[in-house]
Amino acid sequence: MLAAEITNCRTIRLLEVPDPQLTAEQRESGLVVFEASLGCLCGSDLPFFDGDFEGHEIAYPQPVGMSLHEIIGHVVESGSSEWAAGTRVVAVPERQLGFFERFVVSARRLIAVPDGLTDEQALMAQPFGTVLHALRKMPNLIGLNVVVLGQGPIGQMFNAGLRNLGAQRIIGVDPLQSRLACSQEMGAHATVCAEGSAAAAEVESLLEGVRPDIVIEAVGHRSQAVNAAIDLVRNNGTILLFGVLPQHCDGVALRAAMWKNAKILTSIHPDFERTFPLAMNWIHEGRVDFQRLLTHRFSVHEVQQAFDVFRDRTDGAQKVLLDFRTGVEC
Repeated sequence: MLAAEITNCRTIRLLEVPDPQLTAEQRESGLVVFEASLGCLCGSDLPFFDGDFEGHEIAYPQPVGMSLHEIIGHVVESGSSEWAAGTRVVAVPERQLGFFERFVVSARRLIAVPDGLTDEQALMAQPFGTVLHALRKMPNLIGLNVVVLGQGPIGQMFNAGLRNLGAQRIIGVDPLQSRLACSQEMGAHATVCAEGSAAAAEVESLLEGVRPDIVIEAVGHRSQAVNAAIDLVRNNGTILLFGVLPQHCDGVALRAAMWKNAKILTSIHPDFERTFPLAMNWIHEGRVDFQRLLTHRFSVHEVQQAFDVFRDRTDGAQKVLLDFRTGVEC
């Protein structure tokens, strides 16, 4: 079967590896063999591809299977009474080691897929689950003004979630105009094409002279906008740090945040019991529609091109799909 290996900085290849089979011990532990049909690249896959993770240089080659964790397919062999062979599921592998045609995964890391959803729709429950996990930590959003820094796929999902939860004004901020093209369609009331604090004057104008109640940092990884979030938020406001930050954030203006009496929230690692199923329900009920974010699709055999397009945000790339199914035109 096929698997991927990041052999060097920004270089990824496919290789053949043995098919997995459940051992008796794995069956007793409730593990399953999952077969992928469709995957989707995430910003958290890029540090392994780019060679920089949390401020530390990455060694190559990376472990086989690195990096993919947004994947839909079906169970082909099961040691779990809950998941029969043939069941369609979203699987979230440990440590993002999911770039295989088939792999062994705990039954606890599977998300049920309702009938009536396409693979593309259902797959978005994984990234949107991380967004809902963060939004559950927020104050009551009804009537509040929110700025979302970063209008990549996650920022767009925040727009949609905030609109559902009653935010009064949602402003998407990004320095790339191409990333703002779908912001209002996804739920933002307005956009500002600027980087970080440079958006302050226009944000205040859009909010009729006030600063936002909440600023969400959805940038992270290659660049982060913590200081911009601190600068933009009103006194006694709330900052959500969602974009994964480097291990050491030199120069972060925490004193300025204290001077504003700002509340700082963080969010990572949703749960499989409540948050991911909730995200799937929202998609199934039609509360959110992320079809507009699915901008590019490649065969798994075009994996290098897929990573390049996603990394470089080529042609307005948002969510980049990888099709594992043979004979599928992409």
